[in-house]
Amino acid sequence: MNSWKRTFAVIWSGQLVSILSSAVVGYAIIYWMSLETGSAEVLALAAIAGILPQSLLGPVVGVYVDRWDRRRTMILADTFIALCTLALAALFYLGIARMWHIYLLLACRSVGSAFHTPAMQASVPMLAPASQLTRIAGINQIISSVSDIAGPALGALMLALTSIGNILLLDVAGAAAACISMLCVRIPNPPRKTDVKDSLRREFREGFAAMHAIPGMGSFFTLAIAVWFFIMPVGVLFPLMTLQHFGGGAYEMSFVEIVWGGGALLGGAIMGARIYRVSRIVLINLMYLTVGLSFLLSGLLPKSGFLLFAVFTAAAGISSSVFNASFISVVQSRIDAGILGRVLSLYRSFGLLPSAIGVVGAGLLADRIGLTTIFVLSGAVICAIGVAAFRMPAVMRLDPERPKSE
Repeated sequence: MNSWKRTFAVIWSGQLVSILSSAVVGYAIIYWMSLETGSAEVLALAAIAGILPQSLLGPVVGVYVDRWDRRRTMILADTFIALCTLALAALFYLGIARMWHIYLLLACRSVGSAFHTPAMQASVPMLAPASQLTRIAGINQIISSVSDIAGPALGALMLALTSIGNILLLDVAGAAAACISMLCVRIPNPPRKTDVKDSLRREFREGFAAMHAIPGMGSFFTLAIAVWFFIMPVGVLFPLMTLQHFGGGAYEMSFVEIVWGGGALLGGAIMGARIYRVSRIVLINLMYLTVGLSFLLSGLLPKSGFLLFAVFTAAAGISSSVFNASFISVVQSRIDAGILGRVLSLYRSFGLLPSAIGVVGAGLLADRIGLTTIFVLSGAVICAIGVAAFRMPAVMRLDPERPKSE
């Protein structure tokens, strides 16, 4: 009974180092680009470089995640990211690094993540009892949230103390830690139900069909993707909201980022603390309403309402962790492990590509109708989606009877 706990303790130790180092490097790169160029266009291109590869590769990646050894896939993905980062560090040391090299690195990191993330998520049901999936997802959210809190501060501190080339080496060290932790555990692979010679097209169709095979599951994914379409653009606009509407500065921007991360950390801690005898679908729908209301009310605040803006941001941060933990555990418990990699990759792909379009669209609209209007409209739509989700019986029945502790 305790073997799965020991396995996850080893995995999480490596993942904490890896995710934290990636966050520090990621924020340091963004800060460096901001200081070097002062261009919003450059930052937008960097965001697209980080999103687009995952969204385009998702349908194909999932097939290979389910075909290949999942532990080996994660190790190779981390190694690929480390080698790309090491190459960019070398370019900085030689003094020949250019902006397009950074875009290329961000794209390569995105490719590695496209393989690593679904492989990790698809491995969880093979390692832990079904009753523990929500708790495990909650602890994963804690690790992510700690990195979200520490990453911005450590990224800025490292940039003040050393060169960007040296900072990039942190990512190499983090990837090494993740690979070592994976080498210390055994991750079983599910038996394949299809012949190895099956075509990629057929296996892709199987993954897509699995998203709709269970009554209500297709709507469940569609609702989540629709919500992310409106969440991600607003998330990009948070710094501008702080600067332009509330008249803040660098301190206030950092404070809002830390508040969001702190809320997400608390949400992850809540979900990881114990097993709750409550429908995860109800939790997910309530989180839609909470995030929607936080955006809507933030857009209605006067210029003097920065502290309330921080409170609403914390509420949205808590909700994001509760949603992610509940959503992933529902998918892991309802989709067969042998096809889970394909399903999760398709979900990421279908979610990221519209979100990238939403980021561009929101940026254009914000200049025309105002930041606060974007917050209000996005929040209202997300609330409407949450209400609609409660009125879909097939979706509400997706979460089976809550299991007892194991």
